[in-house]
Amino acid sequence: MTGHPPTPLPRLADTLRRLPPSCGPVRLIAVDGHAGSGKSTFARRLAEASGDAPVLRLDDIASHAELFDWTERLRRQVIGPLSRGETAHYATYDWHERRFGPADEPLPSAPVVIVEGVGAGRRALRPHLAAVLWMEVPREEAWQRGRRRDGAVQSDFWDGWEPAERRHFAEDPSRPFAHYLVRQCPEGYEVLQGPGVALTEA
Repeated sequence: MTGHPPTPLPRLADTLRRLPPSCGPVRLIAVDGHAGSGKSTFARRLAEASGDAPVLRLDDIASHAELFDWTERLRRQVIGPLSRGETAHYATYDWHERRFGPADEPLPSAPVVIVEGVGAGRRALRPHLAAVLWMEVPREEAWQRGRRRDGAVQSDFWDGWEPAERRHFAEDPSRPFAHYLVRQCPEGYEVLQGPGVALTEA
């Protein structure tokens, strides 16, 4: 709790919409942060405030075998088509069946497209991103939230995830490049200028 009033998400959405396109005609917005930090909920609310902007969940692109080694798949199935102004079609991973389905999940080439998940602001993607938003929740607190959310049945997964995430952010941190830091308030979100280079609108 910071004592500052929450930032109206329509105002943030309007700011993001005025940024220069970053991936063909698309303004690709990354929502990154530790697992359990609230990325999915925030991305959904930001998408609603952005006129139902399409959202890509990196949980659909990653897999048990490739928790973080999904960059090439994302480039091939998503970045390439969006950069040409085309609807992307990607294969979603089934975490229970442990396999990918057919590459038939559509992601339209909209003015704003949100990519949410751990590593969304990674080095390899930043040239294609209009903005990086970082969920400002301490790592251990986020992980505790995630474990509570997923329950005991996923405890083995979390035991493997935590060192993998720690290693990823040690080698390829996102927060230092975030344009905005997002803090959850009792009601809504506070959005602050991040440590990354300030954005200029188109």
